[in-house]
Amino acid sequence: MKVVLVAAVALVDPDGRVLLAQRPPGKSMAGLWEFPGGKVEPGESPERALVRELHEELGIDTWQSCLAPLTFASHEYDDFHLLMPLFVCRKWDGQAKPREGQVLKWVKPLDMKDYPMPAADIPLIPILRDWL
Repeated sequence: MKVVLVAAVALVDPDGRVLLAQRPPGKSMAGLWEFPGGKVEPGESPERALVRELHEELGIDTWQSCLAPLTFASHEYDDFHLLMPLFVCRKWDGQAKPREGQVLKWVKPLDMKDYPMPAADIPLIPILRDWL
């Protein structure tokens, strides 16, 4: 089974809310809410991938030094196995804006249970809730 490496980030605002993005129509798992991020390209570190993805997807800039590793998800889907490190970031330049058709929402960790998420993301919620 193919292993797919995806880096994700919990962007945390000063009020302790985390940014979630809703996958747009036409993408796999459309309508589900997830942490921003994306596939790690060959030869790219997860941190570098997040810096790139945050700029591409949300129009914000951050630095590898501002990405703190928190935990990871390892989940077997039907046609691939997802390995997803989750980082926390509290410092970036710019205001997050949807650039790829996604809907964005700042959510308190206690309320994340009300947002349907991909199976791999669900076990990350209590870790975030306890950490924040």
